[in-house]
Parts: sequence; structure tokens; C-alpha cells
Amino acid sequence: MIAAGSRHSACPQLKHSMQMARTSSTDAPAGQTVADALLGTALSPASATPAFSPLYQQIKGLLLQSLQSGEWKSGAAIPSELELAARYRVSQGTVRKAIDELAVENLLVRRQGKGTFVATHSEQHVQYRFLKLVPASGDRAREGPAQRTIIDCKRLRASADVARGLSIRSGDAVLQVRRVLAFGGVATILEDLWLPAGPFKGLTAERLRSYGGPMYALFESEFGVRMVRAEEKIRAVLPDAQQCKLLTVPAGTPLLSVERLAYTYKDTPMELRQGLYLTDKHFYHNELN
Repeated sequence: MIAAGSRHSACPQLKHSMQMARTSSTDAPAGQTVADALLGTALSPASATPAFSPLYQQIKGLLLQSLQSGEWKSGAAIPSELELAARYRVSQGTVRKAIDELAVENLLVRRQGKGTFVATHSEQHVQYRFLKLVPASGDRAREGPAQRTIIDCKRLRASADVARGLSIRSGDAVLQVRRVLAFGGVATILEDLWLPAGPFKGLTAERLRSYGGPMYALFESEFGVRMVRAEEKIRAVLPDAQQCKLLTVPAGTPLLSVERLAYTYKDTPMELRQGLYLTDKHFYHNELN
């Protein structure tokens, strides 16, 4: 349903669903209003799910399609709200609401007086979006950036657990990367991560070592893969002998195990990561809203 006050007709991508909404509204059962049918609040007996979504959600879906297709690259500006409103033939307010949601989801970034840009992991405030370990002082700036040591990057066959996490078949080719992150010269995080081999063809230890920025920024700029969200599972563990050696800690040192599954667009899993965190001088910080 076109937002109130709009002078535009719906764009071609939206016309079909709106026509269906008008048709179904004429057949609405008793007690169901035309507005219910148009807004999709009535439930279908067969599916018990809303038949239609609000217009701004449809515009959000079209914007996501453009992000996924690479029409707008990471860090690039997207068209203005007025231009997008004309493109989709909806009101500026509808476009603004769709962009607001994408900004909340950290897919777009608004910059006062400059416009709206595709978020990128190379930006300072985004670099720590998925890394929740902070120094005991709480001052990341004083601690400085992590020093990264790439230990290995090798191609192997996916185990059953890795395949399950990445939604691939057991035995499919994956890349395993192992690295250590140090803060202030102290090894603090040991990470093993697994990536599907296809999207990351050409990734090597040398390439990882030569790149100066965050790993996710490398994935964006050189492989066209953007991590948009992640899920984590956390528990306390004891390290084995090799892990103790890499983190230079004595046997029996308790560590925080953080298993992360990162997704790109369309909820496609692209990375399984197992991190071991030394927390004697750091703590895991998360904000819950």
C-alpha cells in the first residue's frame, strides 16, 4: 500500500503483489477489512502466515537485492532517498524507513551532510562489531589495534561438524586459517576459521599476511563476500598443549571459547570460527537491547 501523501504509483516490481492484494481483498471473509488484506495482517488458513508485507519492507528487500548483487560496493554511496523514491515509484518516507532498518542492521551507514553509504568492515567503528573482547580498562584506543600473526592457511576436506556449520557436504573443500591476535605484544586470542573454498579461491597465508586491514575487509574488497551478521556460542575451556604454546600460557589456564558462525546476505553461512580468548586482562563485552 502506497504511503500516505505519495504522488507516485508503485514500481513494476511491486505492482504484482499490490494487484493480488486488491483482488484478494474483494474476497475477504466476514470480519476481515480491506486494510487487513492490503497490509497482510490476515492469516491464510493454509499457511497461517501473513500474505503480504508492508511496502517499506518490500523496498528494503529490493535494496538488499542491490547490495547482494554488488550494484553498490562496500564503502560506496547509494543513491539519495529522492532518487530511490523515483526509481521505485514510492514516497521518500517509505524509502527512508527501509534505509533506517538497514542502518540499524549495520548494512548501511548514514553520514551527516554526505549521504548514505554501504557499511564496510574497514571502517574503524565497524572493525570491532564482531570482536567483543575489550581491555579491562575499557579503552580500546589506548590499547591500540591487534597485532595479527597468520600461522597457516591450508586447503582440506570439511569434517562433518564444519560441513554442518557451513551448510555444505562433508568432504567438500574448505580453507582453514589459524592465527594469533596479540594486544600490547601479549598473545590474547587464538583463532581457527573455516571458509568454503569456492568463494575464497586464491586466498593464501601470504595474502593474509600482506593485507594490513581487518580480515573481513579483505573478504569484502578482494572476494566480494560481506559478513552481515553472526551467531556465537560461548563456554569456558582448558587449552591443549599446542594451544598453550601458541598463547604462551601454562597448562590449566582457563580460556573463553567463542564459536562464531558468520553469514553473508540471504543468511548464507560463510565462515565458521573457533576462538580461544585469554581473559586475565580482558573481558567479553556485549550490549543487550
